Amino acid sequence: MKHETVLVLDFGGQYNELIARRVRDLGVYCEVHPYKKALEKIKELCPIGIIFTGGPNSVYEEGAPKVDPAVFHQGLPILGLCYGLQMMSQVLGGEVKSAPTREFGKTPVRYDTESLLFKGMPQEAICWMSHVDYVSRLPEGFTAICHTAATPNPGIQCKEKNLYGVQFHPEVEHTQFGNDILKNFLYEICHAKGDWSMKDYARSTVEALREKIGDGKVLLALSGGVDSSVAAALLDRAVGDKLTCIFVDHGLMRKNEGDEVEAAFAGRGMKFIRVNAEERFLAKLAGVTEPERKRKIIGEEFIRVFEEEAKKIGKVDFLAQGTIYPDVIESGAGDAAVIKSHHNVGGLPDYVDFKEIVEPLRLLFKDEVRRLGLELGLPEQLVWRQPFPGPGLGVRCLGAITRDRLEAVRESDAILRDEFQRAGLNKTVWQYFTIVPEFRSVGVRGGERSFEYPVILRAVNNVDAMTAEVEELAWPVLHRVTDRILREVPGVNRVCYDLSPKPVATIEWE
Repeated sequence: MKHETVLVLDFGGQYNELIARRVRDLGVYCEVHPYKKALEKIKELCPIGIIFTGGPNSVYEEGAPKVDPAVFHQGLPILGLCYGLQMMSQVLGGEVKSAPTREFGKTPVRYDTESLLFKGMPQEAICWMSHVDYVSRLPEGFTAICHTAATPNPGIQCKEKNLYGVQFHPEVEHTQFGNDILKNFLYEICHAKGDWSMKDYARSTVEALREKIGDGKVLLALSGGVDSSVAAALLDRAVGDKLTCIFVDHGLMRKNEGDEVEAAFAGRGMKFIRVNAEERFLAKLAGVTEPERKRKIIGEEFIRVFEEEAKKIGKVDFLAQGTIYPDVIESGAGDAAVIKSHHNVGGLPDYVDFKEIVEPLRLLFKDEVRRLGLELGLPEQLVWRQPFPGPGLGVRCLGAITRDRLEAVRESDAILRDEFQRAGLNKTVWQYFTIVPEFRSVGVRGGERSFEYPVILRAVNNVDAMTAEVEELAWPVLHRVTDRILREVPGVNRVCYDLSPKPVATIEWE
């Protein structure tokens, strides 16, 4: 079935795929492509509308990304967001300058609700700003449709040509009525019918996997986490016994997790192989302190193990991974900045001995992956399992990995998870874990001076892994966790709670 499509053109912003997720949540299929391929993708996809994303550049700088002006002559509705608004304004004859007053974060905005873009909305709400430039002169035919205390035209339109733009980010959680703005663009301006759902995504992805893989064999990197489990279910439905799941226990798993993963998947009728590779991974990581190097070492060693296992099986054409979009965007997709290389994206080696890498979840966010898992019939306890990074405890044992600190992370994490389950927080807090840094602090134990490691607690809530808020935990829970860690985990004399949101921090420390 051919779906209505919205084309999202990527100008390098960090929220680009979040825009796509919001559009899909509103029942409209969309794809994200580089701005340089705009005309090619318009011809290929026949979209009902286009969204320009944000980006880190200033449009007046030399070499700043700009769309082909012919895009504006295709008769398609266009919505420019942040940089997308500024770029559209300049290309169409307006002027963009450095703003005398820069706006960041939550900002009150007043809307002209006569505009279709703001139809049905209140006249004032909070939006999420992040800009140092502004449109100082509007292009011919455009009018302002909202304003803030500092900016006279953070929203503009050319109603005759169906061209719209806003300086803020309606796609992020912090913008009130942001979904209403996107919905108005889709349904009031692009006249979408809303014919896409996760059920359709599951069906079309299974069909695409069958066509791509054909008679080939697939090796899946199965961690036992949500992402790789859903990828396994998709591939199992698509190609059946052509799939072999390889679980590499790198010695960086949570307490008892290797055995739990094996028990969960070995009985599901899939081809399942467990490789115990703890000594191999720890030897490669010995003395390595730089986080990016650690991730890349882990990524390469994963690939080498898979290649070796593939040779034992026979000819294997495809390597499958449970990569999701937050992995991709933080590893620097297109013009986006590199935040950290995920072991299965930026951490992959240059040479991989497979015909192709298959990543069926690459354009999905975590909450979409969970919905897809339920659609595929996976049990809820597996779908709602705690998120766990591919490099495992290797990025929670900060700096050079040592066995004593690795064990401290593992034991303290088990205590935290146990106490959260007892308090019912495992159902309300999205992600929680512990970190052990490589520095020590002075304490008192048994009346004598101790010089031991701290344990840092992290507990955050978010929807899509692109932003996160710290959970406000009850003191009794924090006291119980602290008391147990100090009593039960050797080599630890201090427990701290990380209060940093994302951004500015990331969810993981490395």
